[in-house]
Amino acid sequence: MASRSNRVLVPQAKAGLDRFKMEAAREVGVELKEGYNGDLTSREAGSVGGQMVKRMVEAYEKNL
Repeated sequence: MASRSNRVLVPQAKAGLDRFKMEAAREVGVELKEGYNGDLTSREAGSVGGQMVKRMVEAYEKNL
């Protein structure tokens, strides 16, 4: 049985993570739908993920 590496470890955080993803997507101009977004290009998906990481690093550095 394969394990899922992208599962949410704290189920109560899922809504917050989804909101964060939607905000990051808007910032880079990618239109996300609720639910499945498998029709995104690799570039679009990467830009959303990259924006999320950028914001997390900025938040971390601000709290140092």
